[in-house]
Amino acid sequence: MENVNVLDKKLKVARLSILSNTCLTTGKLVVGLSMGSVGVISEAVHSGLDLIASFIAFMAVRQSGKPADENHPYGHGKFENLASIVEAILILAAAVGIFLQAVPRILHGGSEIESLGWGAAVMVISAAANFIISRKLMQVGKETDSPALVADGWHLRTDVYTSLGVLVGLGAIYLTGYTILDPIIGIAVGILIVKASFDLIRESMGVMLDVSLPSEEEEVIKRVLLKHSNQFLEYHGLRTRKSGPYRYVDLHLVVPRHLPVGAAHILCDLIEQEIEEALPGVQVLIHCEPCEAIEDPQEITCTSSSCNTGAGCPKGRCPKDHKTE
Repeated sequence: MENVNVLDKKLKVARLSILSNTCLTTGKLVVGLSMGSVGVISEAVHSGLDLIASFIAFMAVRQSGKPADENHPYGHGKFENLASIVEAILILAAAVGIFLQAVPRILHGGSEIESLGWGAAVMVISAAANFIISRKLMQVGKETDSPALVADGWHLRTDVYTSLGVLVGLGAIYLTGYTILDPIIGIAVGILIVKASFDLIRESMGVMLDVSLPSEEEEVIKRVLLKHSNQFLEYHGLRTRKSGPYRYVDLHLVVPRHLPVGAAHILCDLIEQEIEEALPGVQVLIHCEPCEAIEDPQEITCTSSSCNTGAGCPKGRCPKDHKTE
C-alpha cells in the first residue's frame, strides 16, 4: 500500500485536474457553438474527453493505492496503466469525431464564423490554465511514479499546443478572411491527438505486458550486486517488471555451499534493502542457492578449500557454469 501522504498528494492533484477540465470544457463548448467554429468545438470535445480521463485517473490512483489482497496478491498498481490505455482510446475517439466534422467543411470551402474575439479569448485562457495544471500533474506524476497522472498531464499539455494552434488559425481567419483555415486547424488538432494517444498506449501496454525495467534502472540493481560480489559467487535469472508506480525484481543468488543459512539470509536482506533504497517503490525477491547441486542428502558439507571462489566445486552449480548477468 502506498504511503498515505503520497496517495493524498496524488488524489489532490487529480481533483484539481477534474475541476480545471470541467470549467474549460463548458467555456469552450459555449463559445464554440455560438461562433460555429470547428476548431473551438474540437477543443471543447478534446477537453470533454480530458474531463472523463481526469475522472478515470482519479479512480485509478485511488484504486492503485489499495493494499494487496487475495485476488490481487501483487497489489493494484496496474490499474493506473489500464487507466492510461483507456484515456488514450478516448482521445483517439475524439480525434475521429474532429475529422468527421472538419472534412465536410473543407470540401464545402469552410463556413461562416462569428465572434473571433471570444474564440481567441477562450484559447488564451485554455492554454494558460492547461499549462499550469499539466505542469503540476506531470511534476507530481513523476515524483510519485504515477502513469495515470503523467498521462493526464500529457493530455492537458497536448491541449496547450492545440489551443495555441487554434488561436493562430483564428488570427489567420481574422487577417485573411479564409474560413477554410478553421477546419484545417481542426484536422491538425486531430492529428496531434492521434499521436498522443498512440504514445500513451505504447508506453502503458509495455507495462501491462511485463516489459523489463529501463536499462538505467537495471544498471542500478547490478551496481548494488557488484558492491557485494565478494560475499557471493554469482547471480543469474535477473528479472524485472513494473506495475503502475511499483517495481518488481527477482533473481537467483549463488553462495558458497558452506555458508550458514542465517548468514545467507542476512546477505539477501542487505542487498534487498539497498536496491529498495536506490529505486522507489521496488519489491525484491532473492532465491539463494548453494554453489553446487546436492544429489546426496547426507552430503551437507563442502570439503573444497576453494569453495569461497567456486573454483573447486565438483558437481557444477558454480560461476563457470553460469555467466554473471
